[in-house]
Amino acid sequence: MATHAHDAQDDAPSISSVDWGTVDGKPVHLWTMRNGNGMTMRVTDYGTIITELWVPDAKGKAADVVLGRPTAGDYVARTQYFGCTAGRCANRIAKGAFAIDGKAFKVTANNGENTLHGGAKGFDKVVWKGVGTLTPNGPSVTFTYVSPDGEEGFPGTCTAEVTYTLTMQNTLEVLMRAETDVPTVVNLAHHSYWNLGGHASGTILDHVLAIPAARYTPVDASLITTGKIEPVAGTPLDFRVAKPIGRDIGGFPATKDDPGGYDHNLVVDGEAGAMKTCAVLTDPRSGRTMTVSSNQPGIQFYTGNFLDGIPGKGGATYGKHAALCLETQAFPDSVNKQGVPGWPNVILRPGQRYEHRMVHAFTAK
Repeated sequence: MATHAHDAQDDAPSISSVDWGTVDGKPVHLWTMRNGNGMTMRVTDYGTIITELWVPDAKGKAADVVLGRPTAGDYVARTQYFGCTAGRCANRIAKGAFAIDGKAFKVTANNGENTLHGGAKGFDKVVWKGVGTLTPNGPSVTFTYVSPDGEEGFPGTCTAEVTYTLTMQNTLEVLMRAETDVPTVVNLAHHSYWNLGGHASGTILDHVLAIPAARYTPVDASLITTGKIEPVAGTPLDFRVAKPIGRDIGGFPATKDDPGGYDHNLVVDGEAGAMKTCAVLTDPRSGRTMTVSSNQPGIQFYTGNFLDGIPGKGGATYGKHAALCLETQAFPDSVNKQGVPGWPNVILRPGQRYEHRMVHAFTAK
């Protein structure tokens, strides 16, 4: 048995779980997955939150590259959406209102007058049921949650499933699926906060990022998409050629209501529904690179603007820009852009299956 669990290169792949307290009177577990190739991941069935992800650098030294909180209770007290599945509808719904087939619905407004990430108690704040398996590809855990009809105001009983697989090729695969018994809105997003230098290593402004997206979806003052799709050319959102995140971030300065920085949905180039590269992120100091692929049309790029000294794991404190999010998704407020050219359909109907695939591939040199 290796003495340094996080540096062990030759352990066999494994998966195990321990009790991690209770939330809402339900037992919560913490799963540990090792891929036998230097990577270790911990994830809890509360919110499907990835609490730790240890990734080796070129010399084989691992660092935990996701922000997190020390205990389940800390996540309940203040989530910041660290590492979770955001749903039933990720991102914003204007004024917490939409219509399906002419029928109006009102959902919980928890972000001013808008709904954010599923409402006051979205998929990130419930206890899922987890089942772990050791697949030929590496350790895997599947979480299931049945969201009752009317939860946060959403119509229909929605059964959601999130599978995380930590492969022996040093990829983290995320598969999000959902089915419903009446037409509803589904747009799930994985919401890890990344810092490839390690979760406590300072800001991500020196990370180099490429996003193959020629267009983005502009927003109004309340951060709701206008329905337009505009070119990134000539804006700070042009990441078609890799550049340091800090280079143009000043183009989105702070205002009295907004700390400033990136918090935008980009329209990923390529065929809708096909797996494609959405982002390539490199930390020049550690040499770690993460390549994100998905089958979704958009990616929300967020630079941790609202991090304001949150107590993290291991005594760390997370300040502004301590991490970034790369959330593949359907565009924000798509439910209120039904029929607008270029906008994705987020209405899930009985007999259909929502399927969001996402791969994070880690390398180092």
